[in-house]
Amino acid sequence: MDQPIITPKIVGVRFTRVGKIYHFDASKIEEIRMGDVVIVETSRGWQLGEVVMNIENPTPPPEGTWKMIERLATPRDLLQRQAWQEKELEVVEAAKNRLKELRLNNIKIIFAEYSYDGLRLSIFFSSDSEEKVELKSLRPDMQRMFGPAQVDIRQIGPRDVAKFMGGMGACGMETRCCAMFITEFSSISIRMAKEQGISLTPTEITGMCGRLRCCLIYEYQNYVEARKLLPKKNKRVITPDGEGKVIDVSPLRETVYVDLGELGRREYPKADIKPAEEYEAFVHKTENPSCGGSSGTGGCAACRYNK
Repeated sequence: MDQPIITPKIVGVRFTRVGKIYHFDASKIEEIRMGDVVIVETSRGWQLGEVVMNIENPTPPPEGTWKMIERLATPRDLLQRQAWQEKELEVVEAAKNRLKELRLNNIKIIFAEYSYDGLRLSIFFSSDSEEKVELKSLRPDMQRMFGPAQVDIRQIGPRDVAKFMGGMGACGMETRCCAMFITEFSSISIRMAKEQGISLTPTEITGMCGRLRCCLIYEYQNYVEARKLLPKKNKRVITPDGEGKVIDVSPLRETVYVDLGELGRREYPKADIKPAEEYEAFVHKTENPSCGGSSGTGGCAACRYNK
């Protein structure tokens, strides 16, 4: 008799307030609810995480299976985690002092993190230099001071630093987007600012982290799709007031700014303009019904365009 297929119970677990959600198998837990604190094994040792969502029809991970949730956290577990968190401040201060002794002035200690059981200690730093950082004896020094925990020194980028620090955004929002809801950073480019007609002045497009603002991607795709429906700059168009040249477009308003020569610059809705080449081809075809573009050279230019 065939054994029944057991469907894994996959949930999303988050380890920080605004952090990436990881998928775990909760089949070992008889009843699990949103908000439950659980103990799971990660690449940085055993950690406490919060269950934040149920995953319907999950896609199997590349390694083939999900890691299991070990168990629900107990009040004792939470107190133990709090004790390690209090010691993390001591680690940060010690690491900063050791950096001064080593004269590593281009390195900044951002925060430290113990695993739930205290067996692993990760110290996170950032650097002003884009080149590979030489930490000298920092890791073995920290290992001697805070052993037997396994000490790991990790570098993080400017955006991760801003996310951890929090504070006001460059736009004036009370809390930065990265510290409020962004769980993963997207690739941002200057092209996104150009596509939306945003000033390329550094203060206009740079966040508090010194990198391009994450918000440049929020409406980027909407602008890309809207621009596809509008003529490009310098194209000739026919308007209710005559022929002119496109000098600018407003994608979200679906309007076009046209230079009409002596009449000056005017704004028209997309529905009120026609491409000049297409209009001229239509007029030519109407006035010359016998010209079908069947000659050896393909007919006249207008007919070839219209075909």
